[in-house]
Amino acid sequence: MICPVCGKDALIVEYESIELDYCPGCHGVWFDSGELELLLEAAGMDSINYFLDGVTHSLEVAASEKKHRCPVCRGKMKKVHIDEDKKIVVDVCNGGHGIWFDGGEVNSLVKALAEKSPEKTESRNVLAFIGEMFKYQD
Repeated sequence: MICPVCGKDALIVEYESIELDYCPGCHGVWFDSGELELLLEAAGMDSINYFLDGVTHSLEVAASEKKHRCPVCRGKMKKVHIDEDKKIVVDVCNGGHGIWFDGGEVNSLVKALAEKSPEKTESRNVLAFIGEMFKYQD
């Protein structure tokens, strides 16, 4: 995959048979459609999928950063809030191909999910792995 932000080749990071595309240039992460939900399920956190409900159908929010193009269909993606506190803005493909997280946004989501997750060791291990892997912040 070519990064929708900086145009570099993305690396594939695999966890629990889920392949994520990670850009070593800008530290962004692409989740194909359904992969974020699979990751939550693998973490035993499917009970908090409500956290992501409606993200793909959410209304676009005003954002100062330019719109990115979907790496699958090349259409312009919309900016939406992915968290209840409206602090994390991600890019969502209008065609339903996936979600783009800029560098540091996955880590922010992991922190928000960790606060809401049950006290299961497996959940914490998966969140810790994801947080460590994508901890880059500007």
